[in-house]
Amino acid sequence: MSCPIGNSNGQDAAQQGEVLGAEVGMLYGEYLQLDKILSSQRMLSHSDKHPVHDEHLFIVTHQAYELWFKQIIFEVDSIRDLFDEELIKESNTLEILKRLNRITLILNLLVDQVPILETMTPLDFMDFRDYLSPASGFQSLQFRLLENKLGVKTEHRVRYNQNYSHVFGTDAEAIEALQRSEQDPSLSDLVQRWLERTPGLEKDGFDFWDKFQASVEKLLKEKEEQANNEESEYLKNYRLMDIQKRRDVYKTIFDPKVHEALVARGERRFTYKALQGAMMISFYRDEPRFSQPHQLLQLLMDIDSLITKWRYNHVIMVQRMIGSQQLGTGGSSGYQYLRSTLSDRYKVFIDLFNLSTFLIPRHYIPELTLEMKNTLTHSKSAKTSECIDEEENNAASNGLK
Repeated sequence: MSCPIGNSNGQDAAQQGEVLGAEVGMLYGEYLQLDKILSSQRMLSHSDKHPVHDEHLFIVTHQAYELWFKQIIFEVDSIRDLFDEELIKESNTLEILKRLNRITLILNLLVDQVPILETMTPLDFMDFRDYLSPASGFQSLQFRLLENKLGVKTEHRVRYNQNYSHVFGTDAEAIEALQRSEQDPSLSDLVQRWLERTPGLEKDGFDFWDKFQASVEKLLKEKEEQANNEESEYLKNYRLMDIQKRRDVYKTIFDPKVHEALVARGERRFTYKALQGAMMISFYRDEPRFSQPHQLLQLLMDIDSLITKWRYNHVIMVQRMIGSQQLGTGGSSGYQYLRSTLSDRYKVFIDLFNLSTFLIPRHYIPELTLEMKNTLTHSKSAKTSECIDEEENNAASNGLK
C-alpha cells in the first residue's frame, strides 16, 4: 500500500512537491532564463570608470537583432525541411506561407529598430567606439548563416565579404557551421526544384513555354505592323527600334544559352526551367491551384526587399555615425563596404523581381486548354503542383510541388 502524503517526516511530501512543481511548470523568469539574458549586458565603459550611457542601448539593440536572427534561421530551416520533399501536401503549403509571413513581420521589426539606434549621436558613439575594436557586425555568424541558408552564393558577394576565414578562423565550430550552410540546399535551391515541377511546363502536355513564346512573337509582329503604318518616318524608326530592343530582351529568356550566360555572370540565379515555372505561375495566378504558389513567390520577394531595406537603413546609420571615409571597427571599409552590399548581387530571388520585364497584355496570355483548366481548378489534398493524382490519370495536384 502506498504511503499517504506527509509521512516520513514530510520527506515524501517535499519530494512530491518537487515533482508536482516540475509538472506544473516553471516561473516566468525561470522558463525564459531571464537571469542569463538580463545579466548579459557587459558595459566596458563602466569597467573603465568612464560610463557611457548609450553603450547599454547599443548592446541591447544588437543582442535583440541576434535573437531575431536566431528565430528567422529557425523558421528558414523549418521551411527548407518542408520544401525538401518531392510531394508537398496542401497543409504543408499553408504552413510554409505562414512561416514566410512570420519572417517578413520579423524583418519589418528589424527595419524599424534601426531608428532607435539613431537616437544616439555620433559623439555619443565615439565615447565608447574604441571598446568595440576589433568587433564588427561582419562577425555576426548568424547573419552569415542566414544569408547562406537563403541562397546568397560566395561568388556573388563583394570580395571582402567572400572570405570569412580571417574572421572566424579560430572558431572551428563556426567554420564547420558555415561550410555546412554552403553545402546544404539553400531555400533558393529548393524553391527552384519546386518551380521546375510546375504543371503545364511539360512538352507533351500544355507546353506553356512554347505557347508563351508564340504569343510574344504575335504581339511583336502586330507592333511591327502598326509601326510600319506610321506616316512619320521618325516615329516609324523609333518604334521599330523599340520593338527590336524588346525582342532582344525576350531572347534572353527564350534562348537557353543566353540565359545560362546571364546565370554565369551572376545576373540571374534561377535555372531555365525554374524561371519558366515562376513565369507561368505569375500569368495564371488567379487559377485556384496557383493562388498559393503566387503568394509564396510574393513573400520571397518581400524577404529580399526587407533585407535590402535593413541593409540600407544600416548603411545610412553607419554613415551618420562614422562618416564615409573611416574604416569599420572590424577592419572593413565601413560605409563603403556596407554600401556595396545593397546591389542586386545580394538579392537571392532577383529573378522574381525581373519577371515583370517579360509580362504581356492579358489578352495575349495563352489560353488554357480544358484539361489544363481542370488541372488548375480542382483542388485535392494529396500531392504537389506537378504531382500525379492516381485516380485522375496523372492530373496535377495542389498547384504546388
